[in-house]
Amino acid sequence: MASDSKEVALDHSPFFRLFTDGTIDRMPPPLFHPPSDHPDAAVRSKDVVIDPKTGVSVRILVPRHQNLPRKLPLVVYIHGGAFCMGSAMHPVYHNFIASLVEKANVIAVSVDYRLAPENPLPIPFDDSWAAFRWVAAHAESKGAEAWLNDYADFGRVYVGGESAGATIANDVAIRAGVHEFRGVQIVGLFLVHPFFGGKEEDVLYKFLCPSSSGRDDDPRLNPAVDPRIERMVGRVIFFVAEKDYLRERGTGYFEGLKKSAWRGEVEIMETEGEGHCFYLFDLTTHKAIALMDRLAAFLNTP
Repeated sequence: MASDSKEVALDHSPFFRLFTDGTIDRMPPPLFHPPSDHPDAAVRSKDVVIDPKTGVSVRILVPRHQNLPRKLPLVVYIHGGAFCMGSAMHPVYHNFIASLVEKANVIAVSVDYRLAPENPLPIPFDDSWAAFRWVAAHAESKGAEAWLNDYADFGRVYVGGESAGATIANDVAIRAGVHEFRGVQIVGLFLVHPFFGGKEEDVLYKFLCPSSSGRDDDPRLNPAVDPRIERMVGRVIFFVAEKDYLRERGTGYFEGLKKSAWRGEVEIMETEGEGHCFYLFDLTTHKAIALMDRLAAFLNTP
């Protein structure tokens, strides 16, 4: 627990407080859901360090089937948490992506990027891009990770995340659009309750990324103004929630994307009466199930 004598720059209690000296007090204790490679587990999972120098790692999740009749669509998932909380190993994010793996019958790589403010933005973006490149290196069975070589269909790759993770996922999709990865085809991007920018400065983002305006003239906060947008993946789905404080930013990018140089297919689902990332905290409600069903259908559309 950080000292109360420090000067608070931003107070996002009961989640975290940021201090003017660049430190953070994360109030919920860090939680860890262990991976399970047991053959009888509904979803098998394991952790892999992809860069010993930075410590960036991924959690790979595959459905239980031992003798898969075909290779599975591959999802690169990036967790939320305002760029400064959470991990791929946190129970909330693990449970969500494990449920998606089981329902949609996909293989997933969940990225454990380094957190701000100790690692200022754009480090989380760059870590996630490094993780995507590591995944892509396994196309045509050329990588060192057997699960990716054995189970992943690199012709059907999806990228996505929620909240801040959606912002990062969009950045990865744009970067991937201007790079050629032999044997890799990104076919879809999903953005769940995304954290994008508006006309007013986002104080949190500005604090974590001082070089940014914190507004929608920053291409990461409003990718529709990024000149590379026309080469981004061709199918995008947005999920927004009626009572989410970020709803207008998500719908703003949705409308901006349709008017941009990008010429792909875009769709949106809004959940009435719910707030930001409501589904993460109870995956069994009918509204959470409806969201999961729509996302699974998106991942299984040829």
